[in-house]
Amino acid sequence: MDTSKLNKSYEQNGRNSVIKGLGKRVINVTSPELPPLEEFIPMLEDIWESKWLTNNGKYHGEFEDALAKYLGVPYISIFSNGTLALITALQCFKITGEVITTPYSFVASSHALHWNGIAPVFADIDPVTLNLDPQKIEAAITSRTTAIMPVHVYGNPCDVHAIQEIADTYGLKIIYDAAHAFSVDVDGHSVLNYGDVSILSFHATKVFNTIEGGAIICRDEATKKRIDYLKNFGFAGETKVIAPGINGKMNELQSAYGLLQLKRIDDAINRRKQITYLYRDLLKDVKGISFREDMKGVKHNYSYFPIFVHEMEYGESRDCLYEKLKTHNIYGRRYFYPLISQFPTYRGLPSASANNLQVAEDITKKVICLPIYPDLEIEIIEFIVSIIKREI
Repeated sequence: MDTSKLNKSYEQNGRNSVIKGLGKRVINVTSPELPPLEEFIPMLEDIWESKWLTNNGKYHGEFEDALAKYLGVPYISIFSNGTLALITALQCFKITGEVITTPYSFVASSHALHWNGIAPVFADIDPVTLNLDPQKIEAAITSRTTAIMPVHVYGNPCDVHAIQEIADTYGLKIIYDAAHAFSVDVDGHSVLNYGDVSILSFHATKVFNTIEGGAIICRDEATKKRIDYLKNFGFAGETKVIAPGINGKMNELQSAYGLLQLKRIDDAINRRKQITYLYRDLLKDVKGISFREDMKGVKHNYSYFPIFVHEMEYGESRDCLYEKLKTHNIYGRRYFYPLISQFPTYRGLPSASANNLQVAEDITKKVICLPIYPDLEIEIIEFIVSIIKREI
């Protein structure tokens, strides 16, 4: 991508002007996209008039239909947040025993297993994609294994074909944590259509947000119907409860908000793409700093921009750079540090051993996700890179 339109020279303003302009302003790793308030107000007035706030109102139905069409998926059920969606998906398939998953993710991935009484079994990650390594998955299978729960880390697709082959061979379910993978395609097909189900998050930090929110994507109508029962206490009618469900429904305000967000998501993703390519161009010759390129055949959503600090070549540790950025009010995040396997709840598990997770252990000590969001100014991007280059 040509970044010349984005890459405005510091000759115009100078670094000192950027520093002065920041003042006490904090640049976070992300900043949520919001729909225009003037477009949201009429929908709010409609909701106020109807007094239908939740329980499958009109905006809930419209949002589900619009999402399924946009994402190219057959069935979708929206939730109040992604964690409840993940917990419900595991309930839907009555997953028990052990589930193989990644230590390199946000902790909600494993928490969903824990809340279902399922033992997470950690397998190591691929050093390039940072997703579960299929060979490590197969090596971790035991007689108690019932499913695989991979994560599309940073929105980069897992090796979906290899994982499916393993699942088919051993008779396992695949529950994809696709929290980062909104609108990601592989070879022209939505990555959300792989596995038995995929779970999205619409948290405020995500590429697409409904403030809080999430969804389960499934393959058939019967599964969607069961999911819809489970997210509404198990009700299958006014007086009939068919399962011990939970309250995971998305309300009308979030649903209306989500409909507005869909109008602008393509522009937001394109802007993220431009920022990603600018970062890559500015950092390509920095010794000791690496980053991941686009994957072949993948339409990315550019949800994160992680860099990896190689201490020996760079001359400073990751944590040193991380703290230096903070002194300039630049708040990246060490996604994902520490590993889930290092938290007290999980570190006693046999699979949590550092010897079992050598690639993940190495990556978690190197990563910083730099700020990226659609309205991030070019001057701020250049300023961040100048800090990394030690020009400031």
